[in-house]
Amino acid sequence: MTTKQKIIKTLYPVIQLFSSKKNIESPNRKQPLQSFYDLRAIANDGGVFDFSVLKNKKVLLVNTASDCGYTPQYKALQSLYNQYKNKLVIIAFPANDFKEQEKADDATIASFCEKNYGVSFPLMKKSVVISSPQQNEVFQWLTRKDKNGWNDKAPEWNFSKYLVNEKGELTHYFSPGMSPSDNKIRQAIDQ
Repeated sequence: MTTKQKIIKTLYPVIQLFSSKKNIESPNRKQPLQSFYDLRAIANDGGVFDFSVLKNKKVLLVNTASDCGYTPQYKALQSLYNQYKNKLVIIAFPANDFKEQEKADDATIASFCEKNYGVSFPLMKKSVVISSPQQNEVFQWLTRKDKNGWNDKAPEWNFSKYLVNEKGELTHYFSPGMSPSDNKIRQAIDQ
């Protein structure tokens, strides 16, 4: 862990205290225009992660970065993953889209996450999550209502969270400031 990362980890409780905590819930719960289960992503190890294996599970998708004030959320994400392991999959998408807070290569990211936060949920290859021609396919689906059926909300910052239900419907967007341990996220998972 770098000195910067140690400082961020120490200051995280203060950062959380002053962070905006909001969520947006789907107004309609209808099938998306493009199936969530047709998506694929490149895993951190270079393999293909086929979303068809996620059927009948809830999925929390999070854009992440190792040098962000919210990086300590990895610990809460791992705790959530452990608690709901039988019904929830968490997938992290490292990205360098906000103030260059993810400079590391994929192997370094995986090592950092496992060593410092015990992360055992799937990590994808570092990619672009903000709206651009390079935006990865999964975040295109999450942030375009012509694909997911209702949501146009792009990540505001690192650690934006999107919840997909067991039917492949995007149900919630949670802002970066909302901790994965927040009751609103747990209630959405329990629905």
